[in-house]
Amino acid sequence: MKFINFINNLDKRWIYLILALCIIIPFLFPVGFPMKTTPPVKSIYDFIEDSIPEGGVVLIGADYDPSTMAELHPMAKVVAAHALSNNLRVLFVTLYPQGAGMAQDVIDNVLREWNKSNPDNPKELGKDITLLAYVPGVSAVVLKMGEDILQTFNEDGYGNKLSELEVMKGIKNYNNINLMVELAGSSVVLTWLIYANGRYGLKMGIGTTAVSAAEYYSYLQSKQAIGMLGGLKGAAEYEHLLDEKKVYGGRKDASIGMDAQSSAHIFFIILIILGNIAYFVKKRKEGK
Repeated sequence: MKFINFINNLDKRWIYLILALCIIIPFLFPVGFPMKTTPPVKSIYDFIEDSIPEGGVVLIGADYDPSTMAELHPMAKVVAAHALSNNLRVLFVTLYPQGAGMAQDVIDNVLREWNKSNPDNPKELGKDITLLAYVPGVSAVVLKMGEDILQTFNEDGYGNKLSELEVMKGIKNYNNINLMVELAGSSVVLTWLIYANGRYGLKMGIGTTAVSAAEYYSYLQSKQAIGMLGGLKGAAEYEHLLDEKKVYGGRKDASIGMDAQSSAHIFFIILIILGNIAYFVKKRKEGK
């Protein structure tokens, strides 16, 4: 009964403190909770792993800003790292002004971590990966890329002429791109699906926030998208798959985030169970 009284009279500040620790500790000491990979995530991974020849091209759409960075940034990092691990070329593109900064941060991080982990197989900006310069226009940009990418952008996001970059060798339009993975937390995904996939037949995968994922399952069923990464969990699943290859030693942001989230959820479940036990014991005692 002392324990029940303790639960009923527990100061809320202790709950907030324990919750804070549940979230902070996994960021410092990752737990590594078991991860089950879902088919939409595995489909994108398998396509990059098995269906794109060496020297092929993966286009990654960084159509997001800092408000959805926590979920989408890890996706961009792990997909780019996977492509590089298979000696594929990676192009980033964005229809959002803020997306250019997001993409540049991903490129900087991936190149740094990759070259640190694989000194015998270094990757270079402009040779293996780059960012196409931001051009306003949204749907007009998507359509023009289907005709001629070099005429659409002229330069990369670092001020270099695209025609002079080794990473752009042999790339004219969507016919020369093996897969696009569009990362966005908004309806801009539909722009790419309607025009790039629907009109030009570009193979596409989707990466989106957890709250938006349900909107795109119909596109998986219709085969307009080969797969999807949904929220932080989708990114963590992809990290788990890539980790099995043991070729990339970068920080697993999504897996660490899922550890923190799962720890908080477990703590909440324990609180709910204890709260209900305390309630029914107290109610039973008052009824006697």
